[in-house]
Amino acid sequence: MRIALVGCGAVTQAVYVPLLSRRRDLFEVSAVCDLSQTLADAVGDRLGAARRYTSLERMLADGGYEAVVVLASGSHGETVRQALQAGYAVLCEKPLALTRAEVAALPEGRLMVGYMKQYDPAVRRAEEVLAGLGGPGIIRAVEVTVLHPSGESQLAFANLEQARDVDAGLLATLRAAENELVSRALGESAPEPVRHLYGVALGSICHDLSLLRRFTGSPAEISYVETWGAAPGSIEISGPLPAQGRFSLRWHYLEDYPAYRETVVIHHDQGSIELVFPSPYLMNAPTTLTVVSGGESRTKWRDVTEAFEVQLAAFHAFVNDGKPPLTDVGGGLEDIVTAQRIAARYAVQHELPIGGEAA
Repeated sequence: MRIALVGCGAVTQAVYVPLLSRRRDLFEVSAVCDLSQTLADAVGDRLGAARRYTSLERMLADGGYEAVVVLASGSHGETVRQALQAGYAVLCEKPLALTRAEVAALPEGRLMVGYMKQYDPAVRRAEEVLAGLGGPGIIRAVEVTVLHPSGESQLAFANLEQARDVDAGLLATLRAAENELVSRALGESAPEPVRHLYGVALGSICHDLSLLRRFTGSPAEISYVETWGAAPGSIEISGPLPAQGRFSLRWHYLEDYPAYRETVVIHHDQGSIELVFPSPYLMNAPTTLTVVSGGESRTKWRDVTEAFEVQLAAFHAFVNDGKPPLTDVGGGLEDIVTAQRIAARYAVQHELPIGGEAA
């Protein structure tokens, strides 16, 4: 399947380039696009893509491929809209957008939202274990802890090409446009702490929201949100689960922590199901699944199959065989709504202004 890549930054270079290089049985990268010609050329050279663009509109008009993979930073709403409008199938990395309005403006088309943890073999096995126990109705609690070191430390091994050729005025215009989208989501008067919280919710915590969607369904209510420490700082979120029980999520940005670590534990009356995730940038590093059952017996399970690679294969099956993705436009919208509920709860607790869609 011929594809085009939009965005040639850190995730593209560290994750997608090596995976697409070894999955030439499934994909041919025909074109790449980035604001930086330097990055477009670097990624194009590594993947053998002859056509390199700095204009999305021109790349979409030229065609020569069947699908677009959106890997750029920030909101993806307008890029996805243009790609679907042009008739291409789209794999869009999370988040789908920053506002509900962007999602509502999307035309009909083949769209898959990328949450690679949903495709992790350990997560799929955990889903099977939970279903065998009785499903979401048996859950007492879900507890999530994320220890998040700096992105630079996580990507130090990757020797990334840096973009130094993008016009500063263009970057300022794009930042202003993104800030306007956040204002539409949270209201013009939403202060920086609320905006920061919303950014972390859609940029990182959304992975955990996507796992809650798979295990329990999205939370319909957020009961409590607190932050502390210098930004990015620490964030705590809790609320009821749709069937029964409650969830609690603690996210900590720890600049010099030795390694990324994310733990998701599902507690039920007969035991627990625990997932421990390594850094997402380490290819084929296994997630560990531990199932604790009666009598404190423990079963550990690991699989080195790369979740990002399984996700890419699922996109291929979606486009060519019509196999539904684990997250479509509806799931992407659910996570935006939940992130807005998180921001709104924090604003109400601290008597801060909140408006826009989140109100």
